[in-house]
Amino acid sequence: MNNLLEKFVKEVPDFPKPGVLFRDVTGILDSGDGFRLVMIEMERALAGTKVDKIAAPESRGFIFGAALADRLRCAFVPIRKPGKLPRETISEDYDLEYGKATVHIHKDAISQGERIILVDDLLATGGTAAAGAKLIERLGGKVVKMIFPIELKGFDARRGKLANYDVVSLIQYEGK
Repeated sequence: MNNLLEKFVKEVPDFPKPGVLFRDVTGILDSGDGFRLVMIEMERALAGTKVDKIAAPESRGFIFGAALADRLRCAFVPIRKPGKLPRETISEDYDLEYGKATVHIHKDAISQGERIILVDDLLATGGTAAAGAKLIERLGGKVVKMIFPIELKGFDARRGKLANYDVVSLIQYEGK
């Protein structure tokens, strides 16, 4: 979708295992120009979207989510691993390729009817995003959009776990 941004994504062959071509989003962060460009493109992709808060899972989602919240002049809501948030939380379990994981959100982070954009660095299976969306919805929020700098289309998250959400990605790669 954005050839200018794609030049900042670094390809790492055989990581994390032989045969995998890893798309490294930190290449965007390695460059001031790359980071500025991704933020401009994310903001442009969200133009006209009414939002109250940005929510993002740790850790790289925080980088993009917090910067986007600043640009959109709204609050930022962290979605974290167990034991990382100091106030009362709710949690959501989700499946990984090999095992399970859990994410938490402060119980008072989102109010009934708030419009939330969920941001993460990369869309693959959609497990983390779906778990984050469930947390937001359990607190009464509405996920109005999800946005990712990179999407790996081979996992088919848009037709799977995220079928009921408005999903935007800036760069899409075929395969996994």
